[in-house]
Amino acid sequence: MASFMPVYARHELLPATTKPVREALRRYALAAGLCLLVLLTPPAQAAEAFVIKSLETRLQDNVYSFNAHIQYAFSDEALAALKNGVPLIIVLNIEVQEERWYWNKTIAQLEQGYLLIYHALSKKFILHNLNSGIQTDYSDLSSTLYALGHLRDMPLIDAKLLKPDSQYILRLRSQLDIESLPAPMRPLAYISSDWRLQSDWYTWPLTP
Repeated sequence: MASFMPVYARHELLPATTKPVREALRRYALAAGLCLLVLLTPPAQAAEAFVIKSLETRLQDNVYSFNAHIQYAFSDEALAALKNGVPLIIVLNIEVQEERWYWNKTIAQLEQGYLLIYHALSKKFILHNLNSGIQTDYSDLSSTLYALGHLRDMPLIDAKLLKPDSQYILRLRSQLDIESLPAPMRPLAYISSDWRLQSDWYTWPLTP
């Protein structure tokens, strides 16, 4: 059976006229490698995008609830998409954890979603609570973000589900849901800090 020598093992046998081609291929491979490195480099998060300013819990009628103040600052790219008809979904990740000396145990995980839409005809912003179904219109973005960022009496967990001799904490995070963006926009959103908008986790004790 005839054997075939790999192309990369017989480059010295190629005519001299192919040298420019080899150089071009080498430069192309280098450029492709650099592009791949950029794509694989974790993107820097936009500074101070979403910031949880305060969080508190309370117990009433044997049910825990919480209040929170979240400051929202969207990137120019996200605002431009919103103004051009792209709906944005903001998700609150909520966790109740039992504190333990080795690691905390998560006993409840909740999500609260908000759909933000700009209606070009009426020039109004629409904020739709995806959990309750309540929808509210606002005349400007600042009023919309104020309503989005000021949460009051949010139901959390029934106190009967907690052990009386244990300590518990509430963890809260807010983030833009990239998965809900239109499919053509997602590849760029995955690698761009302009779209990776989220807060740090904020922790608060679960107290009466």
